[in-house]
Amino acid sequence: METSRTLRPLSRSTSLAWLAGAAMAAPAVAIVGVLFIYPFFHSLIASFQNKSGNWTLENYSFIFSMYVRDMLFTVWVSLLSLVILLVLTVLLAGYLRLHHSSWIEFMFKIPLFVPFVVVGHAVRVFLAPHGTLNSALVFLTGNWFNPDQMPSIAFSTAGLVAALVWKNLAFSLLLVLGAFRGINNGYLEASRNFGAGTIWQIVDIMIPMSKGAIGVASVLMFTSMIGNFSIPAMLGNSGGNQVLMMDLYYQIVYQNNYGAANAIGVISYLVSMGAAIYYLRTVSRA
Repeated sequence: METSRTLRPLSRSTSLAWLAGAAMAAPAVAIVGVLFIYPFFHSLIASFQNKSGNWTLENYSFIFSMYVRDMLFTVWVSLLSLVILLVLTVLLAGYLRLHHSSWIEFMFKIPLFVPFVVVGHAVRVFLAPHGTLNSALVFLTGNWFNPDQMPSIAFSTAGLVAALVWKNLAFSLLLVLGAFRGINNGYLEASRNFGAGTIWQIVDIMIPMSKGAIGVASVLMFTSMIGNFSIPAMLGNSGGNQVLMMDLYYQIVYQNNYGAANAIGVISYLVSMGAAIYYLRTVSRA
């Protein structure tokens, strides 16, 4: 049995509303196309070409033979920093939700106004062998503490993680604290009536009711850490593994190997895109 459908012409008001919506979305779509989609496909095509313009896989073969440990190191540092960041963010946001303190909130939001390169330099000065932290320990302990015998935290993975966590803490706190403050006080008062302390109010009430905001913060912070260049450039790698952005910089500036640099860029795009797909499939539907 055949069925026929009659398409109804759009009314004038509906057409105007559709055009207005398209006009409002056009700048955002154009920015995504110019700043993300076009560079991605340009890098993707160039990554499969050699210097003569011939199609090849040698760029990917080269970077996987040279930088596979750096790829794993980049993901490891980003995930470790993200876990530490989320734990600190949830605890701080939960405390500030229950015990309002403008001074504490301001202190932890200061990194929001500090550029990445300044954060890298500040951590370098603070955690260097003869930096601010060790100098203070020498002053407090006298001859008991010798900074020359201590490991250099500033130029290690620990220093890099500390810098990434501190820099991203302010923005993450801003997102999660906003979600916590949107929770109705009645839920928190009810849990307190049953004897719940600060930790259990955070774990049982705030986190389950703010999964969306915590997920958004996780995705944004992870992609920010994956693509960060300024902080690793300031702290160095102490002769060990380094993040992919430093490898990309080395291939462009010192080797003029744009094919390998584009291949590294594509790998970074795909890792970041994985976080974006997770956000679209899970967090945005929550």
